[in-house]
Amino acid sequence: MMKYLLALLSALVYISSTSVDAFAPSSRPAASASVQARPQPFITTPPPAHPSPSTTTLFGKKAARAQGNERKGRSERVKKVKDDVIEVEGTVIESLPNAMFRCTIDGAPDTQEPVLATISGKIRKNFVKILVGDSVTIELSPYDLTRGRITFRKR
Repeated sequence: MMKYLLALLSALVYISSTSVDAFAPSSRPAASASVQARPQPFITTPPPAHPSPSTTTLFGKKAARAQGNERKGRSERVKKVKDDVIEVEGTVIESLPNAMFRCTIDGAPDTQEPVLATISGKIRKNFVKILVGDSVTIELSPYDLTRGRITFRKR
């Protein structure tokens, strides 16, 4: 063990005594011998005497919570406008298997046959229960006006 430490110490002394000038500036004269580049000292700016007041994170959280509470009380529903579907209001008259429903369109004559509607993805994902007699919003396809998609259940 002692021999190992002695060998390590002698290696360190040897390395420190030899100089490796691989990254040192060369001693050759430069193109303009009169001007030599000197390293610039590292300059730091002192911190300001009085720090500016910063907004706290708590204030931001309170503001976000307040916006959330305002959004909850809003009665109107904001959604994207689709130009290729026909949106109508209807009432569920019959519940069928596989999340299918027969719905009548509000304001339509009694001679019009009911629409066969299925549940949209968001309603299915959020487990919204649709019962017979519920008032719903239905999107009808312009290609087949007897089939639709239930996109919203009124409370």
